This record gives sequence, structure tokens and C-alpha cells, in this order.
Amino acid sequence: METDQKYIKDLTEIRSMMERSTKFLSLSGLSGIMAGIYALVGAYVAYRLFYVENDSVFYNSIDRQEINGDIINVLILAFVILVLAVGTAIYLSWKKSKKEGKKIWNTAARRVVINMAIPLVTGGIFILILLTKGLYGFLAPATLLFYGLALVNASKFTFEELRSLGIVQIILGLFASYFIGYGLLFWALGFGLMHIVYGIVMHLKYEK
Repeated sequence: METDQKYIKDLTEIRSMMERSTKFLSLSGLSGIMAGIYALVGAYVAYRLFYVENDSVFYNSIDRQEINGDIINVLILAFVILVLAVGTAIYLSWKKSKKEGKKIWNTAARRVVINMAIPLVTGGIFILILLTKGLYGFLAPATLLFYGLALVNASKFTFEELRSLGIVQIILGLFASYFIGYGLLFWALGFGLMHIVYGIVMHLKYEK
């Protein structure tokens, strides 16, 4: 009986070692929380500056429209949020890797980046096409959809919980595609609230 238990324990340890060597496990839950906070702050700024004070309705239409100052400012704001979120994720993951005595850039990390890059690059090109066609109402849904696909695609090489976050993003993106006038709300829910929830879960489960 003891031999069987030892055998099962050894198999579990071997499986755990193999998983650690083939999966990128340096993602920090705190980076998810920070990304969510950045997104919520950005959504609030966009709402106050572009949707309330300027009475802008570009996000509420599926008709072709010309690029204006509001669109450019929203894109700049989104880029700033992206840089902050990615920068924070890299920094906190580097700190976690250093603490655990691991290299942040390894085979598993490359797999995650490559599998995320394929949907994200495709989505980026698609969003540029939407911009050239003046279909601004679909920008928020497109970012949610392709980001969700990227998370699902990369989840095979990191924490499984990333897949659930990706599926939620895809669902929110589909809803945002139908309810065009509420794109900013769904964007805030996906990139803001869901990231915070995901980050808290990951922090409590793996880092505390």
C-alpha cells in the first residue's frame, strides 16, 4: 500500500516538473489587477472627455464616418493604456521570475508570445481596416474579440485560468458587436473589471 502511494506521489511530482518546464508560470496576478485599473481609468477619462463634454456619438453608429480629433485622442489614450499594462506585466513577471530563480525569457515564454501574437496582429490589422472604413463603432468589440482569441490560444502554454478570461472577453466582444452604442461599457467590463477579478484570483491561488 505504501509502495503504491509513493509511486503515485512520484508520478505527481514528475508531472508537476514537466508542467513547470513546458509552461510559462511567471505571469503575475498583480499585473492583471493593474491592467484592469489602467483600463477602468482610461474608460472613465474617455467617457468624460469624449462622450460627455463633447457630446460625441461616433461610438454609437455603424455608418461610415470621417476621422476626427476625438477618434485620434481615443486611440492615443488606448495606446498609453496598452503601454502601461504591458510594461507593468513585463516588470512584475520579471520580478516573480527573479524571485523564483527562473529566466523570464525561455521556451515557454516564447510560445506564449507567439500564440498571442498571431490573433493580436491579425486583430490589429483588422482594426486598421475598420479605421480606414470609418466603422468606429466596431473598434471596441474587435479589441475584445481578438484579445480573447489571443488569450485562449496562449492558455495552452501558461495558467489554464487564462482560457476562462479569454472566453469571457470573446463573449463580451460579441455582445458589444450587437449593442454598438455600449462599446465603451463592454470594453471597461472586459479589460477593466474582468482583469481585476482574474488578477485577484491568480494572486490568491498562486502567489499568496
